[in-house]
Amino acid sequence: MMDCTDRHFRVLMRQITRHSLLYTEMVVAQALHHGRRDSLLDFDPCEKPLALQVGGDDPRLLAEAAQLAAAWGYDEINLNVGCPSERVQKGRFGACLMAEPAHLARCVEAMAQGPLPVTVKHRIGIDDQDSYAELLAFVDTLAAAGVARFSVHARKAWLSGLDPKQNRTIPPLRYDLVHRLKRERPELLFELNGGLLELADCQAQLPHVDGVMVGRAAYDHPLRWGSVDRELFGVADHQAALASAVLRGLIPYVSRWCEGGGRLWPIARHLVHLVEGVAGARHWRRQLGEAAGVRTAGPEVLEQAAVTLEQAGL
Repeated sequence: MMDCTDRHFRVLMRQITRHSLLYTEMVVAQALHHGRRDSLLDFDPCEKPLALQVGGDDPRLLAEAAQLAAAWGYDEINLNVGCPSERVQKGRFGACLMAEPAHLARCVEAMAQGPLPVTVKHRIGIDDQDSYAELLAFVDTLAAAGVARFSVHARKAWLSGLDPKQNRTIPPLRYDLVHRLKRERPELLFELNGGLLELADCQAQLPHVDGVMVGRAAYDHPLRWGSVDRELFGVADHQAALASAVLRGLIPYVSRWCEGGGRLWPIARHLVHLVEGVAGARHWRRQLGEAAGVRTAGPEVLEQAAVTLEQAGL
């Protein structure tokens, strides 16, 4: 979810669900060690509960990342061992590390020395290493190292021959393997990911696993998840089922961001999916994009966009 689940999109999703755990984009542990930590780690308090997702293969740097995550106020740290992109493989992290469970265990042990829960996102297999026995051994090895929860993308990954987009669609979904993991290791926590397009899909999986993770479907169709808090968490402490309500909820955050010198466009670019499948949606998106692209644009752009939506009953 690079370039998608940044801090601005997470604040948008907090207008829709207050109780779901949100994840950051994957941050490389080496970048945290050498780069500007504030730009990589800062978030708005309203985003919590929030997990920092990291990539890397160096136990020392990953342990440092876990300590930084705790110091910054994150609720957990998640090690991504599911990304199959060539760029990630060249950095020797992501899905290619599934071939090295013993080394991954050392990484997890180092991270688990900190105060935060350590979770791992992974595939059900890679290339020809895709048997259930190999998957179970992988899980057992990392559980012994201290993994608090497994976020399992229920597709294998081909490390060569398929690009990341193809790896999200071509390898078949095997929910049955994730269900079997939960049955055979009931003491462990498993979160299922992959192919969950709407809330009903998630509800169908929850009798078999401890949780679900939604990625692209949340980004492409944010309002589709407006009843998550009520249906899954049993609470309805806010109402943001309308696109206009989401925009109005964002205005205080946008005001703070722009007053601090930030531009509106990095926030507004995430709003294009709020309105879809209705008359005038394309025109509204074009107007918003043009207005938000002006360097001096501020919260007044969202105010006008919200008024337009309210007049249309959206």
